[in-house]
Amino acid sequence: MSRPVFPDTDPAAPLFRREREVFVPSAHARGPWDPQAMHGGAPTALIAQHLDELAAGARLARLTFEFLGPVPLAPVRVATAVVKPGRNFRLLEATLSDTVGRPLLLARAVALAPGEAGELPPEAATPPLLPPPPAPQDAVDSPFPPDASGAAEGMHRTGMEIRFARGSVNEVGPALVWMRLARDLVDDEPPCPAARVCTAADFGNGVSRVVGFDTHVFVNTDLTITLIREPVGEWILMDAVTRIEPTGIGWAVSALHDADGGLGQSHQTLFVRAR
Repeated sequence: MSRPVFPDTDPAAPLFRREREVFVPSAHARGPWDPQAMHGGAPTALIAQHLDELAAGARLARLTFEFLGPVPLAPVRVATAVVKPGRNFRLLEATLSDTVGRPLLLARAVALAPGEAGELPPEAATPPLLPPPPAPQDAVDSPFPPDASGAAEGMHRTGMEIRFARGSVNEVGPALVWMRLARDLVDDEPPCPAARVCTAADFGNGVSRVVGFDTHVFVNTDLTITLIREPVGEWILMDAVTRIEPTGIGWAVSALHDADGGLGQSHQTLFVRAR
């Protein structure tokens, strides 16, 4: 492959361009930890897009991603398979690999056929957030991370719009954050609903961090997303919390919402070390 990434100066580039069976990432897919590695939201969204096609009308109700290490900012391939076919329940899997076949990211997904659950009691519904959060247009637009050093382009800077509804980019602790993908996913293709959620969900450990980017590394080794419905609109709201033990193991959990209310949860296992 002649070019591993797009020119950093291309402000209109999608996260990926397709070159036959290969997906070439742009600089907007870059992560905050390593300028030569992707943010987890980019490859997980790419996989979700493929699994959504494989689901063939069923809804992706659970997606689990296992990172085998940092995903390089370089061309990748995606292979998918149906592990368990079925009319109501399907189990799907995917592997993202580099161009020589080395696996980088593994995924499994549960796809469920939508139907009718009948009349449900009020307590079955997801309770609304109290107090109600401000709408995306009223939240605080925030560059992220706050340190302006490093590359200008990245998933956390130019790939996503990030607006804090509670908390702030300069604070540690729980946060309520609106997020929206700022560009197309592959070429001029819009992302499927599950892929849109993936681009936001991998930010949970960052927006709700309890230690500083300058003092610690706190990367997630996995990401699990459960969805009870598809999101409405482009904006995803994350109600995120991080907890870390002295052993260097932690987790970040985010309740996922959109403008209509709750839609799911995400969970990340964290590897934490002092710099």
